[in-house]
Amino acid sequence: MSDAREQVLANIRGALNREGPLPDSIARSLQGRLSRPRANLKPAIGDDLTAYFIEKLESVSGKVTRVASIDEVAAVVARHLESFDLGDALVVAPDPALQGIPWSNRLRVERRAAAGGDRLSVTGAYAAVAETGSLVLLSSPESPTTLNFLPDDHLIVLHESQIVPHIEDVWVRMRRDKQAMPRTVNFITGPSKTADVEQTIQEGAHGPRRLHVILVAD
Repeated sequence: MSDAREQVLANIRGALNREGPLPDSIARSLQGRLSRPRANLKPAIGDDLTAYFIEKLESVSGKVTRVASIDEVAAVVARHLESFDLGDALVVAPDPALQGIPWSNRLRVERRAAAGGDRLSVTGAYAAVAETGSLVLLSSPESPTTLNFLPDDHLIVLHESQIVPHIEDVWVRMRRDKQAMPRTVNFITGPSKTADVEQTIQEGAHGPRRLHVILVAD
């Protein structure tokens, strides 16, 4: 722990007239609140999470292509490259979940973090939120954050079973699945947009100008 952080925490303890460790009863109470957070009031979104997610994502200019299996992903990526005249090169997250994609030998596929000249990236996702049409990506060596922002085109491979109803459900799943929080949690809702200039929507200002979700049936 850094000296500055320890000093801040010491100041808080002093203001609370608290020295030493917490009493067991208080520690147990706090741990209980962390492990079982109170549920917030959530909007009703119906039973078909997939349809709701697609509707929300498409409403913010995202694209969704549904496929029956991971084997169809490569063909969708190839069509996307051709549609926007992006050439034959792409960077793919070194994610074990993407290792089984049967890439065509006509494509130049590199598994690494993105660099400034890369035009298209393919990543997985940790989850998706039906409520907002958002994708949730966690930073890790297998999922470099640069892939989410540097290329103009970001294609995300998502399984239907990864869609959760509400944002709060993402944190519940993370507490269950992860020993510690990742360095970065990105909630991505559609392609990058800004209206700073003359209140006119411009896409691609701060990240990808096209977001394409390849939704795999489970």
